[in-house]
Amino acid sequence: MSLTVHQFPCLSDNYGFLVRDDATGTTATIDTPDADAILAELGKLGWTLDLILNTHWHPDHAGGNAAIQAATGATIVGPQEVTRIAPLDRAVGQGDTVMLGETPLSVIDTGGHTLGHIAYHDAADRIAFVGDTLFALGCGRLFEGTAEQMWGSLSRLTALPDDTTVYCAHEYTASNARFALSVDDAPALKDRAEAVFAARERGQPTVPTTIGLEKATNPFLRAPLLRPHLPPAEAFGEIRAAKDGFKG
Repeated sequence: MSLTVHQFPCLSDNYGFLVRDDATGTTATIDTPDADAILAELGKLGWTLDLILNTHWHPDHAGGNAAIQAATGATIVGPQEVTRIAPLDRAVGQGDTVMLGETPLSVIDTGGHTLGHIAYHDAADRIAFVGDTLFALGCGRLFEGTAEQMWGSLSRLTALPDDTTVYCAHEYTASNARFALSVDDAPALKDRAEAVFAARERGQPTVPTTIGLEKATNPFLRAPLLRPHLPPAEAFGEIRAAKDGFKG
C-alpha cells in the first residue's frame, strides 16, 4: 500500500492536502480550508473525492465541508466537535481507524488546540496529518485545552518513528523560528532557522517536516531540556505562554 499526497497553499497561510490511495484511487482531503481551491486542485489532478477527514472544528479546517460535500458527495469524517459548525457522517476518536481505500489511517487524540482535535496516522507509509497540533518549529495555541492536555498530545506524536513525515496545516515556520531562537540556542536550531529563512525568501514551503527534526529543534518538544527544573507539562506550558506574548 502507498499514498500520494498533493500539497498546495490556500487562504493566507493554510495548506490543503489531497491524499490518494494508490491501490484503489480512493481520495481524501485533509480538512477543508478553502472549498474552491480544493475543488480546483481535484479538477487539475483528475481525482474524484471520496472522503473529507477533519482534524478539528475551526472554520479554516471544516468551513468548506458543506460546499465540498455538495459538489462531490464525499463522506465527512472527523471528531464530534466538528458538528459545532457542520454535520458529520462519522465521528471518530482515539483508537479508531479510517480506511482510505486499502490504507488504514489510525486516529490519534491530539486535543489541546481544541478539546477534540485529532490526527490521522498512516503507519505503513510513516505519514501523519496533524492539523494545528504540531507545527514545524511550533505547536498550536491552546484555545480550549490545557498545557497538560497538549503535552500529552505532543507526546503521543513524538512517540511515532523519527522518520514519520508530518503534514501540518499552516506555513508558520519563519515566525516560529524567530521565537525558537529567543528561547533555545541549540546549534541544530540555528542551522535550521537559517535554512527556513532562506527557503521562505525563495517562496518555498517548509512543510512537511519530520518527527525526528521536530524533536531535535522544536522548543515546545524540547521544553523539558530547556526548563529542567520544571515537570515536563509545566515546562511546556511556560514556553507556550512565552510564545503567546512574543512580539518578534
